[in-house]
Amino acid sequence: MHVDPEKIKAIQDWAAPKSVGEVRNFHGLASFYKRFVKDFSTLANPFNELVKKDIPFIWGEAQEKAFQTLKEQLTNTTILALPNFAQTFEQECDASDFGISVVLLQRGYPIAYFSEKLHGATLNYPTYDKELYALIRALQVWEHYLVTKEFIIHTDHESFKYIRGQGKLNKRHAKWVEYLKQFPYIIKYKKRKNDVVADALSRRHTLLFSLGSQILRFDNLKELYELDQDFQSIFAKCLQKPFDGYYLL
Repeated sequence: MHVDPEKIKAIQDWAAPKSVGEVRNFHGLASFYKRFVKDFSTLANPFNELVKKDIPFIWGEAQEKAFQTLKEQLTNTTILALPNFAQTFEQECDASDFGISVVLLQRGYPIAYFSEKLHGATLNYPTYDKELYALIRALQVWEHYLVTKEFIIHTDHESFKYIRGQGKLNKRHAKWVEYLKQFPYIIKYKKRKNDVVADALSRRHTLLFSLGSQILRFDNLKELYELDQDFQSIFAKCLQKPFDGYYLL
């Protein structure tokens, strides 16, 4: 797989935005690949102030730096690995003062990225809670990958290993632990200095542009029924009348 050269050229030639509308256009392009991007929310954060209501449009140094970084990384293409459901999934989480990011891997290769800007109460969470929140949000996004098969969570918070056995939990932690119960996970402590992938990506704040692959879920499969040569006639019959028997495929 490779990125369309015309799309790369369009990004390379993109002039710095001069209005809120132009900022939204560029942000929209980059956001299209959000689910495959490490630290996207952190990288795009300087644009957020510009699109707020009743805020003067001032294109400053922070916005220019973010714009050039995004352009550079959007054209420095990286292809993500395809998920293999016969292999074990692994997760590595990271949290900063104003954002969280998680990478989903198999055998050290990235499958997908998730990032989110912290706001409201989450901004004031202690570091432990931010890391745990990052884990919960990632599980919500990748639940269809992880809910049925044992996977590994790598963390530099050793106390995470005992989260299921803690006796007294505050309301927030109790809610998160209850959600975690449905997942067959193993937590492995990983010292920060040994956390090569998450630490390196976090320090570089790299935005990865990818054609990526999307695993079709059951809702998506419905759209393909009437196009399938072997199944389209059966599907048509099911639409015409209630199901009253069995079909042999």
